[in-house]
Amino acid sequence: MKYIEEFRDPELAQKLRQAIAAEVETNRTYRFMEFCGGHTHAIARYGVEDLLPNNIKMIHGPGCPVCVLPVARVDVAIGLATQHDVILCTYADLLRVPGSKFDSLIKARARGADIRMVYSVTDALNIAAENPGRQVVFFAIGFETTTPPTAVALTLAQKRGLENFSVHCNHVLTPAAMRAILGSHKSGAAKKVILDGFVGPAHVSAVIGTKPYHEFTRDYQKPVVIAGFEPLDVMQSVLQLVRQTNEGRAEVENEYTRAVAPEGNKKAISLMDQVFELRETFEWRGLGYVPDSALKIRDCYGEFDAEKRFLVEVPAARENKACSCGEILRGEKNPTECTIFGNPCTPENPLGACMVSSEGACAAHWTYGRFRADSNTEKKA
Repeated sequence: MKYIEEFRDPELAQKLRQAIAAEVETNRTYRFMEFCGGHTHAIARYGVEDLLPNNIKMIHGPGCPVCVLPVARVDVAIGLATQHDVILCTYADLLRVPGSKFDSLIKARARGADIRMVYSVTDALNIAAENPGRQVVFFAIGFETTTPPTAVALTLAQKRGLENFSVHCNHVLTPAAMRAILGSHKSGAAKKVILDGFVGPAHVSAVIGTKPYHEFTRDYQKPVVIAGFEPLDVMQSVLQLVRQTNEGRAEVENEYTRAVAPEGNKKAISLMDQVFELRETFEWRGLGYVPDSALKIRDCYGEFDAEKRFLVEVPAARENKACSCGEILRGEKNPTECTIFGNPCTPENPLGACMVSSEGACAAHWTYGRFRADSNTEKKA
C-alpha cells in the first residue's frame, strides 16, 4: 500500500459498485455480517451501504471489545477502583461504559477513585514503577489484537520484579463469538440470525491468521472474507461474498493480503500461549456465557493476576432493560430499533455500551448520521 487514498478512490468505488450490482441475483437477499466494529464505522463513515444493491443487507456483529464486556465485569472494574487503594489503569472507552445503576469508572473517578486512562499497557507498567508504594491494576480488555501487548507487559513485570503490578484479564476470542452467533438459536436463548457470510476482522486476523476461520466454512457452510478497513476493502469483500454465495461455495478468502498472512503472527501467537490459557466459559454482553471464549493468566504468571490478588464484592449485575445493545451485538436489531437511541441515549449521554465505544454500532450510526437513513434500512430489511 502506497497511499490510503488508493483505497478511497471514488472511481474505483463506482467500478466495484457496478461489479456488485452485475453479480447479485435480484430474487434473493444477501445477509453479510461485518464482525468488527472498525468495519461498522467504515461502512457508516463512507456510506458503503448506499453503494450496495438494496438486497444486500449488512448486519452489525459483536466485534467491539468494550461493547461485549458484560455489566458484571464493568462493576468489578468499579469495585477494584473503589474498594481497594489501587491505581486502576485502562483504555479510554471503558471509562464511560455504564455498569449497574448507571455507575461508571468515570463517575467513580469523580468520587475520588484513582482511575487513569492509558494509551497502552506499558503506560500502566511505568505508573507501577513510578509508584512503588501503590498497587497498580491494568484492566485488560479486547480481542486477539490487544492480547499480545498484555502478554508482553506480564513478562516484563515478572522480569523487573514489579510486585505492585497486576492485570485483570478480560481478553476474549473472535472465533468463539462467531461460533456463538451461528449457534445461538439452538439454545432458544435468542432468535436465529440468518447469515450468508462474514466480513472477517482485519487486525485480529493479522494476529491469528486465516486458519481459525476454516471451521465456519466446514461446519456451518458460511464463507468468510477477511477485509481491510478502507471502504474499497469492504466493497471488494462484499463482491467476493456475493460470488461465493451465488456459486454455493463456502471458503475463507483473504482480501487484506497486505497485512494478513495465513499463519498470522507466529511470535504473537506463541507469546499468548506462553502467558494465557483458555477459560472454560466467559460471559459476553448479548451472547451470555460462551465456552472457551476468553483467556485467563497462566499459573506461572499468577502472582500478577488481579483476579487472584484482589477480592471484589459487587451486587448482582443488572442490565438496563431499555437498552438493546445485546440484540444489536447479536445482529438481531439495528441501532435505530432501540427505543432509547438518540433520545436520551447519545454519545454525550450514553446509556449503553454500543453508544460509548469508538467501535460501537450505535455510536457509528449517530456519529455519521446513519439514523437519518431509516427509510433505506427498512427498504433493505
